[in-house]
Amino acid sequence: MIRNVLSIAGSDPSGGAGIQADLKAFSARGVYGMAVLTALTAQNTQGVTGVHLVPPPFVADQIDAVFADVRVDAVKIGMIANAAIAEAVAAALADRRGIPAVLDPVMIAKGGAALLAPDAVDVLTRRLLPLATLLTPNLPEAAALLHHPVATNRAEMAAQAERLRGLGPAAVLVKGGHLDSDESPDVLATADGLYWFEARRVPTKNTHGTGCTLSSALAAELAKGASAREAVAIAKDYLAGAVAAAGKLSVGSGHGPVQHFHALWTEGQ
Repeated sequence: MIRNVLSIAGSDPSGGAGIQADLKAFSARGVYGMAVLTALTAQNTQGVTGVHLVPPPFVADQIDAVFADVRVDAVKIGMIANAAIAEAVAAALADRRGIPAVLDPVMIAKGGAALLAPDAVDVLTRRLLPLATLLTPNLPEAAALLHHPVATNRAEMAAQAERLRGLGPAAVLVKGGHLDSDESPDVLATADGLYWFEARRVPTKNTHGTGCTLSSALAAELAKGASAREAVAIAKDYLAGAVAAAGKLSVGSGHGPVQHFHALWTEGQ
């Protein structure tokens, strides 16, 4: 049975991040993708120049419309933007706790633009973290959620992952892509302990949408029945291939997108 996965996130008209990246990752991982929009952005590979938010009641209406008609096997939550939208999403999902939910706390765009209002951090922490099967912050996001300095080594990453899990998520994956290192390790904190996932850093500027892509791949694997540990191993391997193949695309002049369909497209297709 093909699984159905819902993304709740913002739109990227250049196609590399947000809802567009989520739907590509869902397709590449063999699940049927659906999308609820929280925000429209004006952005490209060089940065974000504008954000237009969807009214919170209409965000909730979109979620309710999907659930009223379609079996949802997993949910990925990305850009929430502000406190009111965070409250609307939390309320809409509160009675649907049995469905795996991956929460990617999108706070800052690749080019540095803020994508989450400061007052939304508290709501996200109180209302959405307890609903998450898996929380996937990068190092700056983990630090912001905890009001701690950004982790600079593995010991600090592990400690922050454990602290974040104490806020309610069933599991937390702290991503080490911002470490000043040739390695890009991630640490998964679960009820069973800590697990490290290793990867060499790929020398490329084409990393637009990596967080969206990873969290969507994770949601796809959870929908198919994988454990958090299994899902991370599969999704991280998929993302590594997508980043390694990013140079085969020619999209924009800034931080280009990853190649979501690296395993499916033949050369020149």
